[in-house]
Amino acid sequence: MTAPTPRPPRIAVRPTTDADIAGIVALCRAVYRESPPWSAEQLLGHLEVFSEGQLVAVAETGTVVGMAASLRLRWADYQEQANWRAFTARGTFRNHDPAGPTLYGAEVMVHPDYQRRRIGQRLYRARRALARSLGVLRIRAGARLRGYHRHADQLSPEAYVRAVVRGELRDPTLTFQLREDFHVFAVVEGYLLHDPDSLGWAALIEWLNPDLPTPVPEPTYLS
Repeated sequence: MTAPTPRPPRIAVRPTTDADIAGIVALCRAVYRESPPWSAEQLLGHLEVFSEGQLVAVAETGTVVGMAASLRLRWADYQEQANWRAFTARGTFRNHDPAGPTLYGAEVMVHPDYQRRRIGQRLYRARRALARSLGVLRIRAGARLRGYHRHADQLSPEAYVRAVVRGELRDPTLTFQLREDFHVFAVVEGYLLHDPDSLGWAALIEWLNPDLPTPVPEPTYLS
């Protein structure tokens, strides 16, 4: 008699607590094996300045298998070519503005062993729900172009992004975000330091809160 297939552990997406910090650090080490993880001090600082913006996905075993980190900004205070370090105050979130109309997505990650479980989709859905509950105008983030290094000898960064937007190429990060109702409004250089996959390039992406009127003038997106 064939043994029954074990049931995958259930995953809960919920606000981050202090008790999740060690699990998030371990998650960071699993996802970014060659980069320093978020420190416990940074993660506790995020909770201190904006606890609502921090989310985790936790298996019923108690393992943290995904996370999303956000803060609020006044976008006009930043240059469009600003990088991740500027938008996050070097990862501290000390620049969080409680009245900022933009929810900035600083991080989303899913444990490699839990890919293809729709955890990323659930984290994005929870972030959109947060944006609507806060009444912010939009969510913005930088999509590191993880697949660009494979095409850099043939395409400019903007041509690569346009090909991904049209569905002619697939990028591991941007393609997913486009499916989550985000749109590209700019392509920027030097967004992340020392990132050989993207060569430092990122697409700036936006999701508009459907509960609020569309901004005037309407945003222009790459196509």
